[in-house]
Parts: sequence; structure tokens; C-alpha cells
Amino acid sequence: MAIRVRITPEGYARLQAELEQERERLEEATRILQELTGSSDDYDDTGLEDAKTEKSRIEQRIDRLEEQLARAEIIDEPSASDRIDLGSVVTLDSEGESFQVQLVSPVEAGVLDGDIPKVSDESPLGRALKGRGKDERFTVEINGRSTEYRIKAIG
Repeated sequence: MAIRVRITPEGYARLQAELEQERERLEEATRILQELTGSSDDYDDTGLEDAKTEKSRIEQRIDRLEEQLARAEIIDEPSASDRIDLGSVVTLDSEGESFQVQLVSPVEAGVLDGDIPKVSDESPLGRALKGRGKDERFTVEINGRSTEYRIKAIG
């Protein structure tokens, strides 16, 4: 049995949209490949090989997206909680600067969907955030550099 991956509703919708886009790209790549195959007498043609490579790359991306969607377990929208969990939008203060991040699974991490960066719950910052509450202070070490944070708000 495949390991389930907890994902926000927005993350699931984004993966579905990416899958649809890749399927459209696959149709176009297939059409181009058919045109090149029909018009080429020389199968060593660089354009033909490039088209085959691109089609294969798109097919692999579709397979990955389908697998991620099949394993997805959509989490409920975070409730007004006093503890940080997947889906929580957290306002942090560090070195006098305030900023927000959303705690998500690795599948969604790194995506800038709007203005709020998505941080994996498996990253050093994500692991440090999970389960913490408002006004807690903590330190995260990344690449030998320690940074202190304070949780200002949880949404």
C-alpha cells in the first residue's frame, strides 16, 4: 500500500491543474512527433530525437503527478487552533522582521502560491514549527547558521 501524503485542498487543486496542463502538452508533443515521423526519412534526425525525449519527459511528469494525487489525503482547513499543524499559516518574527509561512507537506513545499511561502513539515523550520503555539520562541540551525524566531500568530 502506498504511503498517504497529507496535502491542503489548494495543493491538491494545484496538482490537478498541473496534471491537466501536462496532458495538454503531451497531446501537442504527440502531434509534433507524429508530424516529424511522417515527414522524416532519416530517423537520426535531431528534431525527431528531441521530440521523443520531450514526449518521454512529459509522460514521466504525468506519471509523477498521478502518483502524488493517488496518494493524497486532503487535510481539513486548519481550524482556529493554538497549535501549528499542516495547513497553518504562521506569522513569525525574526531579527525584527515579520513574515508569514504556511506549513505543508513536501509535495507542496517551495510553491509560491500568492504571497505566502510554503514550508515543508520535514524541513528544519517546518519540524521546529509543528506543534508549537503563539509567542513561543525557538532557534533553527540551517547550514551552520542559527536563527531565532518568535511565533506572533497562527491562522
